[in-house]
Amino acid sequence: MAAAAELTHPDADSLELAEVLAALGHPVRLEIVRKLSSGEEAYCGEVVPDLPRSSVTHHLKTLRESGVIRQRPQGRRLYLALRREDLERRFPGLLALVTG
Repeated sequence: MAAAAELTHPDADSLELAEVLAALGHPVRLEIVRKLSSGEEAYCGEVVPDLPRSSVTHHLKTLRESGVIRQRPQGRRLYLALRREDLERRFPGLLALVTG
């Protein structure tokens, strides 16, 4: 996974609906978001399907760069959280629609 210095997250005010929807448009990424919908931060291994590491890295990067999730490295582990408040403020009701 990426080192802490490489993990950049977009500002909440710069989130774009087209980018968020594109990120949510893949079944694997949508499943990750649904698993994070409880609002609790989770260890990457708990929410990411059993996929090759390169695929996991790609999906998490797409979600992070679109502003859907926040990643926090801690030692050798990577923790994920849904940016629920930011997304709800920018796009009210969107998460409720996609997480069902």
